[in-house]
Amino acid sequence: MGHRRRLILAIFVVFLFVLSSGRELQVKHKHIDHLPVYNHTLATILVEYASAVYLSDMTELFTWTCSRCNDLTEGFEIIDLIVDIQHCLQAFVGVAKNLNAVVVAFRGTQGLSIQNWVEDLFWKQLDLNYPGMPDAMVHHGFYSAYHNTTLRPAILNAIKRANDYYGDLDIMVTGHSMGGAMAAFCGLDLTVNHKAKSVMVMTFGQPRIGNAAFVSYYSRFVPNTIRVTHDRDIVPHLPPYYSYFPQKTYHHFPREVWLYNVGLGSLIYRVEKVCDDTGEDPTCSRDPASPILKLKTDMYAGGNHV
Repeated sequence: MGHRRRLILAIFVVFLFVLSSGRELQVKHKHIDHLPVYNHTLATILVEYASAVYLSDMTELFTWTCSRCNDLTEGFEIIDLIVDIQHCLQAFVGVAKNLNAVVVAFRGTQGLSIQNWVEDLFWKQLDLNYPGMPDAMVHHGFYSAYHNTTLRPAILNAIKRANDYYGDLDIMVTGHSMGGAMAAFCGLDLTVNHKAKSVMVMTFGQPRIGNAAFVSYYSRFVPNTIRVTHDRDIVPHLPPYYSYFPQKTYHHFPREVWLYNVGLGSLIYRVEKVCDDTGEDPTCSRDPASPILKLKTDMYAGGNHV
């Protein structure tokens, strides 16, 4: 990327941030019967699953003997490991007896492709009508990664096998970054198309995947959803949210839990802030005071990358 292009991109990023910091049109969401309660311990457990799915040693994963396969996830029983080599995707399904649940974990983007993936996301448009949901539009790439690869049929089959053996268990779906996007589509698929009765989705650093109309449907069908974000992660800010066009732009669904650090002298405290029910709480990761503006500018100007 040439110096001139980087400079233009940096200026454009700042312009978009200023635009999105102005007076917003309010998005009206349909009533959500209840919002999920954030559980720190459960988040700590699920982030271990979201981390383990990145490992490439299939033997260690299948036997659950890897370095990340202990502590809070000890005793996890893998039902199936799914690897789609063609699309560079990976997921696993298993039973966590301490949670009395089936856990589905999706791997996010990894390796040298992360930078190109993030840059590509910045320009992505809503480009697919979600089936059976009028006016709902989503990101074609994320939708296809779950629906149009070998992941979906293998995951559905593994969940069925787990339920056949253990009975009807709760289902917890998780993933980080792009894996979080696929986790959200999986949770919606399980609820809408397969009538699963108890589905929870918890993602980490998930990008936006659809518009406000999609958010309304998603929130109705999968209300037990938590998106954990971090103040120095650029991915949850992509694809961009344009506050002056809330019905046409990408939009996050609730409920966000924002992790950030507060410094008091020489002490640093980690804060977990449970955000509002809009999905785009301006006092959480979208806070104009968040370090993410500088990170965005640095990224597109050729500075340090996240």
